[in-house]
Amino acid sequence: MYKLVRQTIKVPVAINRASVHKGPSTDITPIGPKVELDPDIEKRIQDDKRRLQWRTAYSERQDSFYSAFKLFATENRNSELVEKMQQPIDLSPSAILEWWQKRRTTLEAHMQKFLPERHATLGDDIATAHFIVHRGGSVRFRGSTNWIQKDEDDEYDLPRHHVPGMVLEEVRCDGMTLFYEGMENIQKLLRLKHLSFENVTLFNDWYLDRISGNTLPSLEKLNLRGTAITHRGLNCLYRLPSLKLLLIDDPEKDILWKLTVAMLEEWNPNLRVASSE
Repeated sequence: MYKLVRQTIKVPVAINRASVHKGPSTDITPIGPKVELDPDIEKRIQDDKRRLQWRTAYSERQDSFYSAFKLFATENRNSELVEKMQQPIDLSPSAILEWWQKRRTTLEAHMQKFLPERHATLGDDIATAHFIVHRGGSVRFRGSTNWIQKDEDDEYDLPRHHVPGMVLEEVRCDGMTLFYEGMENIQKLLRLKHLSFENVTLFNDWYLDRISGNTLPSLEKLNLRGTAITHRGLNCLYRLPSLKLLLIDDPEKDILWKLTVAMLEEWNPNLRVASSE
């Protein structure tokens, strides 16, 4: 008689789609000899891998500005995108006009973004002067009584390179169209004494939060009349230790404004909050 014997055949592990997504497995050994790459090529591959990784959020970077209102900001805008995709397409003249105006606003805000190359080439004072004067504002440098602004031909006289000793003392942004993106251009002005945003209608608490954290240690006068700030935004002014005069529309508008003004004056006894000089 013959005896039946069961023979077990070991089947090699197959690579399915799930195992590919899980990453390399220790059960499967690579086939063939290991390829030795040139060190330069290996370094370039590693650099490319690092660049392909997700970028660190701007607010989480070591050298970035930390906003006091960061807790109320949205980290992702996926819900807004889904909401827009669910809206019906409106091709009426009013909708097209509204779309065109939003597009222009977005473009203007993008054009006001901070350019590190400009500040590195011109220095913070002259770079800020170019940004302000080009958009309709005016500036005054230390040791001069002349205000620099555009003429009828949109021309103005400012250096095109760094000039040691040119220090901004006063900046007027009155009536300008400024966006939040442009606030970063007014930074590290160590000798700036007067700053005015009178009648800048878009200027709100977020703008003030940004400006107060832009390293302005010598700022003595800040004009916020005609802006959209509320009493909540004034809480950011503790970052301006040299502030002596704050101009707002009505310091006694209601009890909340009175309490906020009293708190500021208690924090800084040299500070005077008023509606006029």
